[in-house]
Amino acid sequence: MNKPATHPDTREHILAVGELLILGRGFTALGLAELLSTAGVPKGSFYHYFKSKEAFGEALLTRYFDEYDLRMDTRFNHEAGPMRTKLLDYFEQWVTSACDTERHGSCLAVKLAAEVCDLSEPMRAALDNGMAHIVSRIAAAIEAGMADGSLTPVAEPAKLAEALYSTWLGAALRAKVGRTLAPLEAARADTEQRLPAL
Repeated sequence: MNKPATHPDTREHILAVGELLILGRGFTALGLAELLSTAGVPKGSFYHYFKSKEAFGEALLTRYFDEYDLRMDTRFNHEAGPMRTKLLDYFEQWVTSACDTERHGSCLAVKLAAEVCDLSEPMRAALDNGMAHIVSRIAAAIEAGMADGSLTPVAEPAKLAEALYSTWLGAALRAKVGRTLAPLEAARADTEQRLPAL
């Protein structure tokens, strides 16, 4: 009989440990035995919360994007200052995160986008939904920047938001592959031009 897990929130503990392992190794390389051993939970605990590794991956991505959305909410809705500054600070965080050796490779979306899209439809859908929500938040921030007078008006904020997010996502992938910040620095310069002050 499996020994019960001793963590106050076993599901969250499994997800948190799994995220760290996947950021280091990838989703397909992570075996269930390694996850359970590192998390210190029995197999029964895993299957109590997740019917499969794919379901675990889907839950992991949903959790990641929920937490990401809370950070965007703080940045765009609660921090003081003009929205253009908040937008530029949001994108600057992509550069800062890449420079932080303790958080290197901490973007789960960048890590898993190419790896799982052809392997798991539920995980692909979770990535697509999460990314679409980020784009909608950026679009709303652009509209707010036009409303507060910090941004020059643009005709289609949603298209600009999509282009900006795609630029940064691509730059993050290039930075990871090339092990250089140059793509992110180029994205920063491009973003400043696309988001001119009024």
